[in-house]
Amino acid sequence: ERKHHQTQTTCWDHPKMTELYQSLADLNNVRFSAYRTAMKIRRLQKALCLDLLDLSVAQNTFEQHKLNNNNQLLSVPDVINCLTSIYDGLEQEHKDLVNVPLCVDMCLNWLLNVYDTGRSGKIRVLSMKIGLLSLSKGHLEDKYKHLFSQVASAGDTCDPRQLGLLLHEAIQIPRQLGEVAAFGGSNIEPSVRSCFQLRCIQTVVQMTQQQQIRR
Repeated sequence: ERKHHQTQTTCWDHPKMTELYQSLADLNNVRFSAYRTAMKIRRLQKALCLDLLDLSVAQNTFEQHKLNNNNQLLSVPDVINCLTSIYDGLEQEHKDLVNVPLCVDMCLNWLLNVYDTGRSGKIRVLSMKIGLLSLSKGHLEDKYKHLFSQVASAGDTCDPRQLGLLLHEAIQIPRQLGEVAAFGGSNIEPSVRSCFQLRCIQTVVQMTQQQQIRR
């Protein structure tokens, strides 16, 4: 049992997860927030063995489990079922690195801490996807594409509501690590507006350039 003093909530953590959180706290003396957050996420990623999980494998697992409805609520057994598929596959390739029961317990613990702070025993499909993809192995550009595809409409388009969903789920990871203040806080609306204002400016510039070319 772990008491979170800022929110006055009580969470149940696996003993190994408690050790991990203590080791993450040791990184708080890293001066720059971007480096500090990156180091925490890297340590978390390796502890959960998600640095071994390819983006495409994660996506294929979601499809195999028919996780197509992002608003669907998954119970703990549903999450365990998906995580077991992921870690069984990783164990086959990395027998010396992956302890399936421990990895499943740790990753479940982390997902619930990030996306089920009220401990309802359920998390949304989108939450689990964003959490796992964010910590998976892959080039940054490929990771952006996979994350974007989770909320995009047909034709690879994204409106402010969809982008807001993506940013909301993504920001929960640094929030849970105590680093959200360095990235604008939990309010994602300014970031969404900024993205679409920039897009509008780019569109106007492109239209102006096309008109000049025609002349």
